[in-house]
Amino acid sequence: MDRLNKIRNIGISAHIDSGKTTLTERILFYAGRIHRMHEVKGKDGGATMDFMELERERGITITSAATTVEWNDCQINIIDTPGHVDFTVEVERSLRVLDGAVLVLCAVGGVQSQSITVDRQMRRYRVPRIAFINKMDRTGADPVRVLSELETKLSHVAVPMQLPIGAGADFTGIIDLVKMKAVYFDGPTGEDIRTEEIPAALKDEADRARHGMLDTLSLYDDELMEVMLEAAEPTDDQIHKAVRRATLERHITPVFVGTAYRNKGVQLLLDAVTQYLPSPIDRISYACDNENDGAEITISADPDGPLVAMAFKICDEPFGQITYVRLYQGKMQKGKSYKVARTRSAQRIGRIYRLHANKREDLDDAEAGDIVGVMGIDCVSGDTLCDPETNVSLENMHCPEPVMSVAITPERMADREPMSKALNRFVKEDPTFHTHHDDGTGQTIISGMGELHLEVYVERMKREYKCNVVAGRPRVQYREAPTAEAAYNYKHKKQTGGSGQYAHVVGRLVPLDANAEEPYEFENAVTGGRVPTEYIPSVDKGFQMARVKGPLAGFEVVGVKMVLEDGSSHAVDSSDLAFQLCARAAFKEAVRDAKPVIMEPIMRVEVETPTEFQGGVAGDIASRRGLISGSEIKGNVSILHAEVPLANMFGYSTDLRSLTQGRANFSMEFACYRRTPASIQEEIVEKARKDREEAAKK
Repeated sequence: MDRLNKIRNIGISAHIDSGKTTLTERILFYAGRIHRMHEVKGKDGGATMDFMELERERGITITSAATTVEWNDCQINIIDTPGHVDFTVEVERSLRVLDGAVLVLCAVGGVQSQSITVDRQMRRYRVPRIAFINKMDRTGADPVRVLSELETKLSHVAVPMQLPIGAGADFTGIIDLVKMKAVYFDGPTGEDIRTEEIPAALKDEADRARHGMLDTLSLYDDELMEVMLEAAEPTDDQIHKAVRRATLERHITPVFVGTAYRNKGVQLLLDAVTQYLPSPIDRISYACDNENDGAEITISADPDGPLVAMAFKICDEPFGQITYVRLYQGKMQKGKSYKVARTRSAQRIGRIYRLHANKREDLDDAEAGDIVGVMGIDCVSGDTLCDPETNVSLENMHCPEPVMSVAITPERMADREPMSKALNRFVKEDPTFHTHHDDGTGQTIISGMGELHLEVYVERMKREYKCNVVAGRPRVQYREAPTAEAAYNYKHKKQTGGSGQYAHVVGRLVPLDANAEEPYEFENAVTGGRVPTEYIPSVDKGFQMARVKGPLAGFEVVGVKMVLEDGSSHAVDSSDLAFQLCARAAFKEAVRDAKPVIMEPIMRVEVETPTEFQGGVAGDIASRRGLISGSEIKGNVSILHAEVPLANMFGYSTDLRSLTQGRANFSMEFACYRRTPASIQEEIVEKARKDREEAAKK
């Protein structure tokens, strides 16, 4: 257990351009993993964790990368995640397997749109976190405002553990509120840590901040409360224990400050990771016992127990598939076979690697608490690996549905095969990337989380598979939803000599919320065995097959509950197929009568623009059918919050640059589905009709 106590599995997550990758680069340098720091957009090859050529060209993180460092006798497994919402699944699957996280916030930008999304993901997986206010060297840095936003926008109990000495160009060091010392980072790389007394001008402010910190901590820790009530001064050790306990229970978020780019504050953040974030034995994991009707069981981080591990990421590389695995219990050994719970097939582990971005170090085995790469197993993201004698499944990760599609066609016949290989690989690697063949148009359709997401995959096909494809204009993933209850009563009869087909279903279609987590529900309300039990799943299957194409424009039907109330069957002519066909026809009939409407994806957009361009930007958002929900001014920058239909956001980055002389930036994420205006719905339906007619002519 001593080994497990000294393991930290952490993720570094934040809004775009908050400095995650730069911070990770400094951590690698100070921990001795690399011998020279690289910059994200530097001319020396780019940051270590951004190892893809595309990442280095664009200066953004596209895939999450794992590495391991040693600090204070602790092994820290780090995953650096993307900030762009298009690659949100990388954050999602990383947080699913991590024990703790560092939420990075920009000292100027504060809590931004993607910070809110990341925080929501951390809450979903109950991940304790500490916050790091980065970029304290930037003009306009205001840590007090960032703390306030942490509390108001994210509902955190933010506890400052440090005070900055100066801000912007005057940021020179940090006051440690536990040790009550001023800390400076000297030398060209900030390696020489100098500790001095707190400057006299800041002594009163530091005393007030420490008093506030202790007051807040005492509310969540009985031991510290007792010390405070006795009017005694708590020891450093008592404070550390109180912070750790409250952080692990997710009552508080300790907040640290610094600037990764200027090499200040990173070592103290690493100290905090080892002191306050959980080890594998501090987290409780649960699994379903598949041999016992899915009963929930607790998984302990016991290296001697039966293996339970999660494959959380797949990377198909030229020499084979590497699967990123988090071990929750037991030990994994090279050359041994383990069961994939979903398929119940035995898979032999060929090799086990310790990962460092795109470099690997061979291991003979791995134990509970480790995050490693393995070769030789055929599985998909989210699969549970377990001992052959056990059969348990870990809770899977949440994967959002795609909101945008693009039709792609190979330029030449020779490009067909590599395109097919690339698509198969990408679908396996990324649960938010979908592909299907449109029978009506004969095109291959790829779907994803946004323009950038699909653009990156098209570019990867060209670079990694030497496959040239032509991508059409992006298409929005509209949905169709019923607005009224409708009854159905459909009888399917077909006689062609010999045994025929007979099925009869009666029931109701009930509209549900189109944004509900489950887009479809089925209820069996048949009494007296009027529809034989063996055909009930066939009816459900038929409804689901018909749901794929709605009556208005061929989009998926959501927000629907199908209630089967009655029906009839024939002793000879009824079959599984007959009831499926009957249910499909009944569904189409019911949806047509349920006054369906088209729902469009609405994006939550945040635009940062110099204040002088605010009017023009707001007007442009309004022209895109956008609704501005709020605005705020930070210094000479205006931040607009709006909800805009995705259909009107194509090419927005170019238009925004033109409007603001290239000085504004924006981020967006999916908000919800909303009913389209009648005029827009008519246009969508008419376009779908023309597309069908053109496809029929071909």
